[in-house]
Amino acid sequence: MYTYIIKRLFMLFPTLFGAAILIFILLRLVPGDVCQLKFGGEGSYADPQQILDCQNRLGLTDPIYIQFLDYVAGFATFDFGVSMWTSQPVVHEIAIRFELSLQIAVMATLVSIIIALPLGILAAAKQNTWIDYTVRGFSIAGIAMPSFWLGILIILGLLIGSQAWFGRPWMPPITFISFFQDPLHNLSQLIWPALATGYRYSAVATRMTRSAMLDVLHEDYVRTARSKGLLEKVIINKHALKNAMLPVITIIGIEFAFLMGGLVVTEQVFNLNGLGKLFVSAVTQSDYTLTQALVMLVVAIFVFMNFLVDLMYAWLDPRIRYS
Repeated sequence: MYTYIIKRLFMLFPTLFGAAILIFILLRLVPGDVCQLKFGGEGSYADPQQILDCQNRLGLTDPIYIQFLDYVAGFATFDFGVSMWTSQPVVHEIAIRFELSLQIAVMATLVSIIIALPLGILAAAKQNTWIDYTVRGFSIAGIAMPSFWLGILIILGLLIGSQAWFGRPWMPPITFISFFQDPLHNLSQLIWPALATGYRYSAVATRMTRSAMLDVLHEDYVRTARSKGLLEKVIINKHALKNAMLPVITIIGIEFAFLMGGLVVTEQVFNLNGLGKLFVSAVTQSDYTLTQALVMLVVAIFVFMNFLVDLMYAWLDPRIRYS
């Protein structure tokens, strides 16, 4: 098992390095100049000397290989530089938003798991019954319903309900408060986007759980267990569930990684200043330094989640670690 873990760890580094090269090249191909934007925007008059001084100060006039070496050396030492737009350290720009995005991702993933696993298992165990049809309809509705639209419905429901019950409309909190400072205020702000997002992703996980369970329940060893007179609950919990979890874990891991930077519209709906909104701002402002750091952060999260999924695979199915 330790050999398997070490091999997977060593595979992380070439993946991250290859992603770093690709990110650096692609960002240099995207049109836009942060200095031009700072001094009036594209197409407007600006002093060429001011733009040149800005480019020299930011290192944009250095040879490409020098920029790349500085870029790689910075990531190797966890020095991500400063934002080209705000002149604030990139680590600071990300840190003040990372906790919010991480909490939403964790809460939405927990909501997805709590909904998906029981419903998927129940639908597979009750295949082609009204329970199965209900679960399938519930999951299809979740796939068809964008999370931001569900978020708008939640906000409208809270506004109307609070006005009817308490005489004043509910409004989403404006300033993010850490969970460790004020748990109630924090949850009142983040529980609703977590529910809206979690339901959307639980729909995919529910269908995957149902499909995986159906495949396993038709295996020969499950038929053998039934022929021996084992209870259906024992067969599902002890024999079938563990093998059926392999594709489900993959879906959950990918969803969590995506949630860390892919909730731009949902953050806008609930007035949250997370990594998704920062990502859009960095790209719009041609802020290479900040964009590179954000993309690499998302890549690192995806790579790390794939590593955890591999470890879960090896734990659930010991045959995998020998492959």
